Amino acid sequence: MDKTREQFGRIYDQYIDKIYRFVYLKVSSEETAQDITSKVFIKGWEAYQKGVKNPGAFLYQVARNSVIDYYREKGRTNTVSSDLIDELPDSKKSIEENAIFAGDVNLVKTALLKLKKNYQDVLIWHYLDDMPISQIAENLNKKEGAVRVMLHRGLKDLKEIIQES
Repeated sequence: MDKTREQFGRIYDQYIDKIYRFVYLKVSSEETAQDITSKVFIKGWEAYQKGVKNPGAFLYQVARNSVIDYYREKGRTNTVSSDLIDELPDSKKSIEENAIFAGDVNLVKTALLKLKKNYQDVLIWHYLDDMPISQIAENLNKKEGAVRVMLHRGLKDLKEIIQES
């Protein structure tokens, strides 16, 4: 049992920040993202003890489903929070540059939330988590070619939404 805990501890360390970021971008609330992320890892631990084959893919799938369940339970629509913006400015930049950067981040977050859920997931995993297409394909149970198309289409749609804003 100690060996299993140690192995899962390494998995936890490897994925905690990635899963939290993924969830946070979906719910835009630190508290909610922390709660959901905790539940994801509890389910991950339970599954790991039973012998889940790919813990990383399993954790992402649980995270996706948990976000969906959260919105179903709350009956809420996607909202965008600017909680993260205060953490992003670079003190070396001028106030004007920081304001422009903060506006750009809000614009991208808002546009991202307007995309189809699968496009959001693919873009977040690939560009923020540096996840290879093969891993994304495994997470979504899709072929790599389909993921590339989703990535391309998601970027195209994201650019269009941003240009319309």
